[in-house]
Amino acid sequence: MSRADVDTAASGRRTRRPDGPRPRRGWTARRREVAAGYLFVAPQLLGTVLFVLVPLALVFWYSFHEWNVLVGSFEFTGAANYERLASDPALPGVLGATATFSVGLVVLNLSLALALAVLLNQKLRGTIVFRTLFFSPVAVTLVAWTIVWRFLLQDDGGVNGLLTALGTEGPNWLRRETTAMIAVIVVQVLKNVGLNMVLFLAALQGVPQELYEASMLDGAGRWTRFRRVTVPMISPTILLTSIITVVGSLQVFAQIDVLTSGGPGTSTTVLVYYLYQNAFQFHDFGYGATLSVLLFAIVLVLTVVQWQMRRKWVVHED
Repeated sequence: MSRADVDTAASGRRTRRPDGPRPRRGWTARRREVAAGYLFVAPQLLGTVLFVLVPLALVFWYSFHEWNVLVGSFEFTGAANYERLASDPALPGVLGATATFSVGLVVLNLSLALALAVLLNQKLRGTIVFRTLFFSPVAVTLVAWTIVWRFLLQDDGGVNGLLTALGTEGPNWLRRETTAMIAVIVVQVLKNVGLNMVLFLAALQGVPQELYEASMLDGAGRWTRFRRVTVPMISPTILLTSIITVVGSLQVFAQIDVLTSGGPGTSTTVLVYYLYQNAFQFHDFGYGATLSVLLFAIVLVLTVVQWQMRRKWVVHED
């Protein structure tokens, strides 16, 4: 046999397919599973595209236009709205009111929710009633809750009536710059503190008792156990509640509109309410869209910062 015949035979052996059934092509079980997975996530994906991504893109597009629905004008103005944003004399006060409200709400809400959760975790008598009492405002309609508090906080309302019965005179809570913001913060805290309280309570009940027993054997007191054991173990829940509360504080609108309408003056005019005034009261939708872009940027930056900070103070993540 010549060398050419040997090479041809070897090549035929290398290209010969192995015996056995050929792999099936077409509608296989694996492809059916993948298609089923896509069908399950399709409604959520479609909703995200239609109600999040598309409106977000339109907001950016509108921010480069001057749009007044009263006169029917819609003109491309480039960066004019952003230049107006940079020189807006009312914006520093609005951002200051937004920061005051957000910081006050986050600090008071999280601290009160954690304190209530620690108290409920002691398994004392009446904890079910106590838990229901603080969680029930979460289920109440926001506008109805705010309207009730508007009547209570008036000059002749229930809060001042109670103070009068105790021998002191209360201020007109919603008509003074020094008390209006405090009143709005307290009303919002009482509305949503129950949700964070339940989240903290669930986290506290998941802390292993062995850690407390070991720390007690080492001579740790209550405060040391809380600081060295409890807080590190529930730090993922603290991260979650802080992100939720911060984002919610930057989106507050109904409480401001019902209680103070941004007043007195502009002391409670937060960014969302200022956006509403420009877009729906002054009918300047182009500048309102620009304020929406600013709000989106603030929320995005704060969320990313909080998420990055988890590496320093979140001890464990599941």
